[in-house]
Amino acid sequence: QVQLVESGGGLVQAGGSLRLSCAASGRTFTNSDMGWFRQAPGKEREFVAVITWSSGNTYSADSVKGRFTISRDNAKNSVYLQMNSLKPEDTAVYYCAAGRARARFTLATIRIMQYYDYWGQGTQVTVSS
Repeated sequence: QVQLVESGGGLVQAGGSLRLSCAASGRTFTNSDMGWFRQAPGKEREFVAVITWSSGNTYSADSVKGRFTISRDNAKNSVYLQMNSLKPEDTAVYYCAAGRARARFTLATIRIMQYYDYWGQGTQVTVSS
């Protein structure tokens, strides 16, 4: 059974940092694009960042550029999201997602939920002002 399990969320003051982890099990995701999305109360789930399997290139939403960094450790079948300079508007449930194996992405498709086949349950991040 494929599982993605996020961890590392919590309560932090504005300007602080958190590192989210996503551990995958049930199959290897070495050949899958891995992404992070978030959903704030009353809002739709939105793209945060992705790291591709083919080149290791990363892409992120404009709202987090320069503050968030996505990385992966294929040996551990894991992906991470380092979040610095956190703002209250970053408060949300953060979800890890994995794309289909060896999928060919476009800059548009990797930003939409339908591109991803597997999802974690989410981890809450709360940033106080």
